Amino acid sequence: MPQMTMVQAIQDTLRVALREDPRVVILGEDVGKNGGVFRVTEGLQAEFGAERVADTPLAENGIIGGAIGMALYGMRPIAEIQFIDFVYPAFDQIVSELAKMRWRSAGQYSCPVIVRAPYGGGIKGGLYHSQSPEAYFCHTAGLKVVIPSTPADAKGLLFSALEGEDPVIFLEPKRLYRTTKEEVAEGRATVPLSLARIAREGTDCTILAYGAMVPVSVEAATRASERGWSVEVVDLRTLVPLDTASVLESVRKTGRVVIVHEAPRTCGYGAELAALIAEQALTSLLAPVLRVTGYDTPFPYTLEHTYLPDAARVLRASSTSWRTEVMRCPTR
Repeated sequence: MPQMTMVQAIQDTLRVALREDPRVVILGEDVGKNGGVFRVTEGLQAEFGAERVADTPLAENGIIGGAIGMALYGMRPIAEIQFIDFVYPAFDQIVSELAKMRWRSAGQYSCPVIVRAPYGGGIKGGLYHSQSPEAYFCHTAGLKVVIPSTPADAKGLLFSALEGEDPVIFLEPKRLYRTTKEEVAEGRATVPLSLARIAREGTDCTILAYGAMVPVSVEAATRASERGWSVEVVDLRTLVPLDTASVLESVRKTGRVVIVHEAPRTCGYGAELAALIAEQALTSLLAPVLRVTGYDTPFPYTLEHTYLPDAARVLRASSTSWRTEVMRCPTR
């Protein structure tokens, strides 16, 4: 199998999809001639033409609105938002139309739109190019939310998204676009949209992470092993639908949990995970659930790597959980 970066894996997926299915179209700002800001769609317009890979005006509400219309007429549009930070002008189209079309039509119409966008920090993008708004979309019924952390998963999850009938918000951690290479299967290869991945096995503590925080968490777990702690890292892959069974299985095995994401702490996706664990695995916990997150501030430029969780912060949280005395339920 060839070695690919995440950019190459996503581009290969889009190329295969365009070749195999005439209903697939790509639209977005600069996706055609320039191949996108990060060159994910480079060369696709030359190969498939401007009708299949279409440059659009700088109008996110028009991009998503147009994609919705295409989907309702049987096409399979992939709409790229140049940075997820720019999605807000299209928020009404996503929340009020895209997410609700199957419900409002009593199942008569599906709206299989994929909204692709780079998200998160790590490239000195500043406050308008580094946000992590995944929780907004997770809160909206009718949307699937997918965040890969490896090139192979990016390809497999994107293919699975293309095969479904529901709209998918596909967030690509730009920090990982070109940082790693791995073997990626050629042609069509799928990864289920509701199956987490054990990125590192362990027995003493569980780290729940996704996107760019997965390699950070694996690094922290590796450092923890040097101190004699066995830390398991669960890569969620999809936030909606969440692989609840895998999360709870790991928590019940280790009894300690650290949740890691780069979005702000308040009302972040980690709060939902903590609530799930409290509701369904409370008696398995040996220590409080801890969160390592971004801060409740706009994303900074000069202090980017202070804001973002790193292996040292994750290791410190794991250490705190490890040293906490066993919690005991009061006797009645």
